Amino acid sequence: MRFTDWVTRVMLISLIFAALMIVLLIGRGRQVQNNTIRLINTSKPEVTVWSQYPQAQFQSAKEPKQKSEDVLKSPVKMNQPVGRYVTTQAFAYYRPHYQIVSVDPTNYGERYTTDANGKLVHNQPIIVLHETGYSASSAINFFQVAHTDENVQASYHALIKLDGTVIYLVPPEKRAFGAANSVFEGSQGLETVQTNPNLPASVNNFAYHVSLETPPDSYDSNSQETHSGYTEAQYNSLAWLIAQSQVPDDRITTHKLVDRSGKKVDPINFDGNKFLNLLNIYRQVRPIYR
Repeated sequence: MRFTDWVTRVMLISLIFAALMIVLLIGRGRQVQNNTIRLINTSKPEVTVWSQYPQAQFQSAKEPKQKSEDVLKSPVKMNQPVGRYVTTQAFAYYRPHYQIVSVDPTNYGERYTTDANGKLVHNQPIIVLHETGYSASSAINFFQVAHTDENVQASYHALIKLDGTVIYLVPPEKRAFGAANSVFEGSQGLETVQTNPNLPASVNNFAYHVSLETPPDSYDSNSQETHSGYTEAQYNSLAWLIAQSQVPDDRITTHKLVDRSGKKVDPINFDGNKFLNLLNIYRQVRPIYR
């Protein structure tokens, strides 16, 4: 073999080897890039489904004053918002236990922007206070059963047990079925929304429903209109929960007051003075400077 032929073959072999190395390096680079893209695509944080409080998306309110139980019966005319509620140090110190419990989808729905006739609705939120009638577990069991009959579907957004534990049931952005055939009488007049043409109008579309567990002495009572009352822990947890919203005092009401069926009397023996005093301890108004 001549020297020139040998050199030519060596050069060809070297070029082929170099080409193979380049192909391998390119392939390796693409694999690293693909792995990086896959890592980025699979490392997105999960979206939190449940809110642990009433969502802070409610209308601001005027400065609260010392009020009695009559506030829940005779709402005061609202002025232009001049402040926003903020939670206090007392709120930060109070830490109730909580649980998150799922409810069957048949027992709650969406909040609508129009009523059954297609008319736009723009009611500001209210909070409706209830009681369970029996144990917290019995109410939860009912909410977790599917109900195809629209007349028996029911739920709350939250429930507060005798020991003060807060049970989160229906997400705040959803419509809980807490008060059928109901009307809120506020500063804007009578407020109610019919979302189902086959059912009476109700406050559910703009209400946040909170229930207190009924004390055991009422379970077998001959009279369903009296019992020993709610615990200190329940009052504190109720005020703590509502303190996280921007719902003003005069848009907090009871199931009895909004009911139009004439059958609802809850919450029984509710101490409005105690609740509002605690609420004003757990939240205060911060002025809005314009």
